[in-house]
Order: sequence, then C-alpha cells, then structure tokens
Amino acid sequence: MTPFSLLILAAALGLLCVALWNALAWPRVGDAGVVSRPDAASVSVLIPARDEESNIARCLDSALAQGSAVLEVLVYDDHSRDRTAQLVAAYARGDRRVRLVEPAALPEGWCGKTFACARLAAEARGRWLLFLDADARLRRNAVALIVGEALARGVTLLSCWPRLVTRGFWEGALMPLLNFVVFTLYPAPLAHRRDDARLGLAHGSCVLARRDAYEAVGGHGVVRGELFEDVRLARAWRARGQRGLCLDGRRVVAVRMYRSLSEIWAGFRKNFFPAFRTARAFWAFVALHLLVFLLPFALAPLALRWAWAWPFAAAAGCVLAARVALALRFGHPWWSAALHPLGEALLVALGLASWLRCRSGRGVEWKGRRYRTHERLEGGR
Repeated sequence: MTPFSLLILAAALGLLCVALWNALAWPRVGDAGVVSRPDAASVSVLIPARDEESNIARCLDSALAQGSAVLEVLVYDDHSRDRTAQLVAAYARGDRRVRLVEPAALPEGWCGKTFACARLAAEARGRWLLFLDADARLRRNAVALIVGEALARGVTLLSCWPRLVTRGFWEGALMPLLNFVVFTLYPAPLAHRRDDARLGLAHGSCVLARRDAYEAVGGHGVVRGELFEDVRLARAWRARGQRGLCLDGRRVVAVRMYRSLSEIWAGFRKNFFPAFRTARAFWAFVALHLLVFLLPFALAPLALRWAWAWPFAAAAGCVLAARVALALRFGHPWWSAALHPLGEALLVALGLASWLRCRSGRGVEWKGRRYRTHERLEGGR
C-alpha cells in the first residue's frame, strides 16, 4: 500500500457515495403528485431545429398529443439544408397551433441554438415556455405533469433530465457515461435544499421556463455564445435570484441523442472542452477520470500477486458499483458497466480531441457551423 493508492481508493469511495445518493434520493417529475389543469397555464412548446428532417415529425406528434395544455408549437427553422421547413409547414396546415418561425441571420457572438431559442421566445405567447430539442419525445400527459411539478415546487425554471434511448453497441456502451460523468460529481439532492448558483443544472432537451422570469433573467441572451448553454442558463437563473431545478424526467421525456459512434464523437467533442470555464478545470477533470476511473482497472489484476495493489482493485470495485447503481436508476443496459474501461478511454480521448481542436484554432464543428476558433479561456493556460 502507498499513500497514492489509498488516495485513489478514498476518491473512488467518495464518488461512489455521491452516485448512490443521487440514485436513491434524486426526485422525479411526478413525485409532487400535482398535474396542472389544461386551463391553469398556457404553454408554448418551442423547438429549435437545424437539419432535423429525421426527427421533427415525431417530436411534433408528441407535442401535439399533449392536448389543450399546449397553446402553440413554434419551430425555428435554423437555415436547414434538408426538408425540415417543408415538414413543419405541412403540420402547420393541419393544426393551427403549429407555426414555422422563419430564420434570421446569425448575429456575431451567438451560437445557433441560443439564437434560435431567443427568437422562439420572442415569438411565443404562452405564460410558460417549454424548450424542446427536436430529438425529444414527450410522453402522454407530460406537459401537464411538468407544469404541475414547477407549480408545486415553486420554481420558475424546471429542466427534465430525459430517459436516454440507446440502440446498438456504441450507444449502449458510451451514452450511459453522460449520466455517470454528471452524477458522480453533481449532488442533485443538495440542489433542492440550497439555491447556490453553482448547483444549477439543466438538460437542454427539455427546459420549462416561466415567461416573466425568463425575460427578467435576460433569456438566452445571457448565454448567447455558450455551446454548453443549458447548464450555463440554469446557473445564471439562480445567480439572478430565480428558483430553478433539474429533476429526473424519464417519466415524461425520452431522447435518442446520437445514432452512431461518429455522431457521438462529434456531438460530445463540440461540448467537452467548452464546458469548462478554465483550462485548469478541464485538466483537473481529465486527471480525475484517468487516475480514479481508469487507472484502477489497469492495476487491479496486480492485486492477485502483490498486496500493495489491493486499493486499486477496491477502487475499481467502487467505480463498477457506481456504474451499476446508476444503470439501475436510469435503466441503462447492464453490460455498459462491464465495458467501463473502454468507455473511459474513449471519454478521455474525446476530451483531448476537443481541447486540441479549440486550442489549435480549428474550433469545434456542429451541423455545418464552427465554434471556438479563437479560444479565450481565462487562467490555467
């Protein structure tokens, strides 16, 4: 045994405790037991869409199926190069609640999604604004449940963490890492007891905001240049004196974020390095995953021969226990936990690729746009 191995074990044990706390105590949408009456709130469903031909119809179907709880469904066609606009126009002819918001030129300093959300909010008429990604699918009675939960908890922003739909090997192996990364570090139950802005969390696929609070905070204008806009908005919301929460929303919304290894790589590469305020924080995160979540699996077999290696074997066991606990909570495939070392190796590679793209000036790309070509992170360079 060495001080280093014991430190790794202590870190793994501590992070396991966070994961177990989240798995056992994080509230779900619907726990408050309140369903809003359709006439109790007017909800504008707002969908930013760029090249979403394969997703938009099913997203609209799920939104319109919410009934009279939905006042309108607005779709911002963000200069799509496919048939997104035509499909939305066809829905608009069949249901007057659907409206296509024509695109405007992307202003300097804005990201595509943040500008789309701001344009949608400016056009909306509802008291509540439900921002929904085109790949999200609302469950039956979801809007009434979400608004009811917000009213019961007295919040003006409520994000619903979706059920992650995974199909095929790479989705099943890698997508559960999103929940693992977040819920081994973020103490979700604590966010319900403290209004600390640092505890702000949101998943951009489903965010409900009360219109007056959204305007008071400054809307998406306060995160205009952020690729990691959902969490940044949740933190700005709290910092400006509004109450915001993120709940387990698997009962009300599901999303299939990516459909192949190449989409997973491109999708997470665009957000990875930009998610951190400083390069120092990024490297601390990478070190954590290398030393606590990956290294123990490389050294654990040595415990069969040398006693000094047993803390690494125990640390690996803690990591696997956290993976299993989160898999049970979120309904991930069980075998994703067994493939943890593979997923971690790819996660670290993704982080390094994202850092290299930003720091080299090439930036990260998403749907034909390039961002962060002139990196300006402060400190820790």
